[in-house]
Amino acid sequence: MKERASDMSRKSLLPSVDGPRVSHARAAEKLDALLAVVPTSSAKQTLPKSAFDALPEHERWQELHARGEARSGTVRSTTLGNRGQTLAVLGYIDPNASTFERLSLAGRMMKESAPRNARAIGLAAALSPLAERATLEALIAAVLSQAFALPAYRSSHGPEHRLQRVAILGGRNLDLGFATAAARGNNLARWLTALPPNMLDAPAYKQTLAALSRRHGLSMRWLDETALRRAGANAFLAVSAGNDAPGAGIAHLRYRPGRRSGGAPQIALVGKGILFDTGGINLKPHRSMLDMHTDMAGSAVALATLIALAELRAPIAVDAWLPITENRIGPHAYRPQDVVRAANGVTIQVIHTDAEGRMVLADTLALAARTQPRLILDFATLTGACVYALTERMSGVFTNQPRLAETLVEAGRASGERVWHFPNDPDYDTDIESKSADVLQCGADGKGDHILATRFLGRFVPERIAWAHVDLSSATRPGGLAHINTDITGFGVRYALELILKQGILDELDASS
Repeated sequence: MKERASDMSRKSLLPSVDGPRVSHARAAEKLDALLAVVPTSSAKQTLPKSAFDALPEHERWQELHARGEARSGTVRSTTLGNRGQTLAVLGYIDPNASTFERLSLAGRMMKESAPRNARAIGLAAALSPLAERATLEALIAAVLSQAFALPAYRSSHGPEHRLQRVAILGGRNLDLGFATAAARGNNLARWLTALPPNMLDAPAYKQTLAALSRRHGLSMRWLDETALRRAGANAFLAVSAGNDAPGAGIAHLRYRPGRRSGGAPQIALVGKGILFDTGGINLKPHRSMLDMHTDMAGSAVALATLIALAELRAPIAVDAWLPITENRIGPHAYRPQDVVRAANGVTIQVIHTDAEGRMVLADTLALAARTQPRLILDFATLTGACVYALTERMSGVFTNQPRLAETLVEAGRASGERVWHFPNDPDYDTDIESKSADVLQCGADGKGDHILATRFLGRFVPERIAWAHVDLSSATRPGGLAHINTDITGFGVRYALELILKQGILDELDASS
């Protein structure tokens, strides 16, 4: 008999709130491992011995460095002579390295230290103040991500050694609050995305969202299928009609800073939440369907970003809209050539039922737009075309405001979650012209589908509202990405926090209006 989420312990659907304590430390005592980063050197430019003076047993570090010339991104290790035999991991970075390169080095250093099962890890960087801060932030991200365990349901467990303390040596100009909130957000997104589909069904996701809302002081409204029918959200309902049981809906969560409780949001985060995607009538083959429980990664990113903003008490009013359903095959599933009317009145001619993501996003974007945000930012594992264009190393970004393109790309560089800006020109609309409706759901041949999907979604965002769409081709990658060592990357949380809090996307909108 099929085991459903209602039969499982709800406690297993949320990760533990406990985690290692991250704090500054004056000395490197009682550490199981110490990770230190120094700049690259060559035969013509050697590191001064003073680069290791702040480290315990600095002569041992100097000997480790003296083994030979090191390239940026490489790692060496040795054992110190103290009672605890602290593992010493030395990493090298080019002073002008990108954030992605720093994260990648941090991930390699953590991998080197993994066999130690450390309870206490120290982090240090003998670099210029700006490079030191960037490198320590990368190390914190790597430590907190690799110390975090994704859901597992084995009947027997081996001995567990959990990291308890992360000691920062130096780096007094670090923003620890931001670094740790970003890492926790990434971990939450990865956790939710990894949950098995028989556990994270729509009712279980609704309950999980309610629990997270209570924990973080968010307000939540759940638009069930009856409410969505009243709202005219027939594009979403076309997809949810294939489910074998009711329960699908759109979650609307709100964060308001301070004592403010009402008013329009400044930013609306939208995330695709397809809990499992069979492809519908246009059924996927086995390999393409196998990991489709991760097709809700966009909703996890939007949710985790909202929670991180709440933890940081960001002075910005932000909403999150999460369309939650499966895309199933069944007697009531929607079909190619169906014509449905979305919440904003636009009629859609269905071409392929595996293009369900843009259907649920169409209504969700239209509903979010009714609240009059200044910016809508959506995340979705939307198209294979974006993966083919970029691989899983980068994600695609699109916008209806060309003036924002540089900021959107810069947020990717600065966060280490890189994005490539694709065209969003109106002449692509000729490829989705319909003879029987306002717009085709998608093209029939798949060419440029990531661009055509964006042109389709643009029909549901009023021109007066700034909008950016992130096609999450990097949501999963075999072996992980940068500092993340799991196939599920949580890509998007670091990016969104960088864009909102550090790149000042709202200020840019004000300046260009």
